[in-house]
Amino acid sequence: MRRERFPHPVPIGPSRTADGWSFTVWAPLASSLVLELPGSDLDPVDMRPDAEEPGYWRAEIEGLSAGSLYGFRVDRGPLRPDPASHFQPLGVHEPSALVDHEAFHWRNLAFKPLTMGEVILYELHIGAFTQEGSFQAAIARLDDLAELGVTAVEVMPVAQFPGERNWGYDGVHPYATQNSYGGPQGFKAFVDACHGRGLAVMLDVVYNHLGPEGNYLADFGPYFSARYTTPWGLALNFDGPHSDGVRNFFVQNALFWFRHYRIDGLRLDAVHSIHDEGPHHFLRELAEARDMFAQETGRRPLLMAESHLNSPRLVEAYAQNGLGLDAMWSDDLHHSVHAFLTGERDGYYQDHGSLEHVADTLEHGFAYEGQLSAYWKRAQGVSGRHLPPQAFINFLQTHDMTGNRAGGERLSTLIGFELAKAAAALLLLTPYTPLLFMGEEYAENNPFLYVVSHGDHGLVEAVRSGRKREFADFAWNKSPAESSEPADPQDEETFQRSKLDWDKRWQGLHARMLAFYRECIRLRKLLFTLADTTPHVDKISAGTFGPDTDAAELKHGLRALATDQAGVLALDMHFQAGHLLVIFNFSATPLDRLDSLLPRAPFMTEVLSSADTRWGGPEDIITGRTENILYCPPASALVLADERLASYLM
Repeated sequence: MRRERFPHPVPIGPSRTADGWSFTVWAPLASSLVLELPGSDLDPVDMRPDAEEPGYWRAEIEGLSAGSLYGFRVDRGPLRPDPASHFQPLGVHEPSALVDHEAFHWRNLAFKPLTMGEVILYELHIGAFTQEGSFQAAIARLDDLAELGVTAVEVMPVAQFPGERNWGYDGVHPYATQNSYGGPQGFKAFVDACHGRGLAVMLDVVYNHLGPEGNYLADFGPYFSARYTTPWGLALNFDGPHSDGVRNFFVQNALFWFRHYRIDGLRLDAVHSIHDEGPHHFLRELAEARDMFAQETGRRPLLMAESHLNSPRLVEAYAQNGLGLDAMWSDDLHHSVHAFLTGERDGYYQDHGSLEHVADTLEHGFAYEGQLSAYWKRAQGVSGRHLPPQAFINFLQTHDMTGNRAGGERLSTLIGFELAKAAAALLLLTPYTPLLFMGEEYAENNPFLYVVSHGDHGLVEAVRSGRKREFADFAWNKSPAESSEPADPQDEETFQRSKLDWDKRWQGLHARMLAFYRECIRLRKLLFTLADTTPHVDKISAGTFGPDTDAAELKHGLRALATDQAGVLALDMHFQAGHLLVIFNFSATPLDRLDSLLPRAPFMTEVLSSADTRWGGPEDIITGRTENILYCPPASALVLADERLASYLM
């Protein structure tokens, strides 16, 4: 007889029952577990071990309501919050509070999660997105994002962290929504408002570590492993003794966000630091649980992984021994574009810096497919040429790439206005999934800096010194454009400096940049939502860029030609609806004989030039074909289409 597969899903945390509330806690090594109810007249309740689910404890109680406080004592120890607390109104150290999830009235239940091909991501930090730093204040700005044309907001972690200021990666209550942002009701209102504007919500979750302050999970069980380390502390126990309960804790967390908050997808932080040497990787178990949720509900949330490994296995199908996720962040495009445009070669930028790296990434998905990496001091990556472009999430800026600089500088402040527009076209007019970082669309020049508000002075000093060590591989403090010392992450002024200034988006060049981003997104939607618009490899003429490139190796029909000496990159894409050329002149010299670079260019129509005065450019651009000459100014992008495609796009 075939035995039932174990483990199987076990819901945890508090939940409503017909007569009261039920509590389920995983504490496999405890000999006693007591539920206490501070502020009530009710006596403590001895939890009962579950006879059918080893390691789990249960209790049911009447007389409680939403907002009631509770906590647990393990083996008569100190009172601790629930590991699966849904709300910490008094902070990370204090008792948990009950939440009645059925009490929220959803207005936009018809909204369905997007497919990867529909996703245009906008990453935001709730605390810095507005001056108020709350879910409610963020709702007031959603119309601006809908008008911009993005289709999904990616919210940096909102799991309860210590204090009121944090990026969110120091969260210690993975199920509890940050109290200073507006708590569970505020987050649900934000999600519902997004759905009402046609915006999906992707939530950034951290399944590789927990923060140091207020982290009491180890009091309940072996959540952590001494076998591995992460840059942020102990690794979670996904493959050691008693790891089934840890895996269930985080799988249930994903389902919690899908069910109770109607989240449309998760961004999985730094999955290279999820250590699991077991036969069934945690990420695959997570993907399978998502699949089951989709079968039950008709809603299929997306799973997107951050990883620096360049490993296609993350998104490959189960049948190929893949992990079944939907997409992965691609550091290679960011590193290649940033290093080329800024000239920075320190730290992880040392592996990049040429336009050939940019071209390789755009043609194949990764620049490093097994080549020796100077930064990693080993071979880096595996070929991802067989993957669809939507499986790669490309970006010019993120919270990491901006905030992990000593001065938190944004790209537009490092390379200037014209190059920033050209880079935006590079991001948005290729078939990969694009991600914008909040404020990028209008060239926000306020920095985005790392912030914390820890209550432990020793921890604060450790964070300060740790940040300085992180910058040791970079020469930023040698640049006059950047501060010699990183901003103090504990100082509230650091946080205030990192907030967006929304008034800028209507002023001067900021408004022109915003208009340019809108136009690029409009063109993107037309190009990549046409019927059968995936660029076709079999329609590429080998003569366009010369005979040296094998068309079979091209990334879904996108061909890239890079000439480092001239500072020119050209992309050639063929669609069912026509032929597109995008030319990037990153040099200081205009290109006025494109026919010598691309034989077909003179016979195509200009659709967009980043240097046009409409977008704050330096001059009016000659439109169309004039004596077989097209003009591409310095530091600009030029989009050309054949007659049929141009008539559709313009």
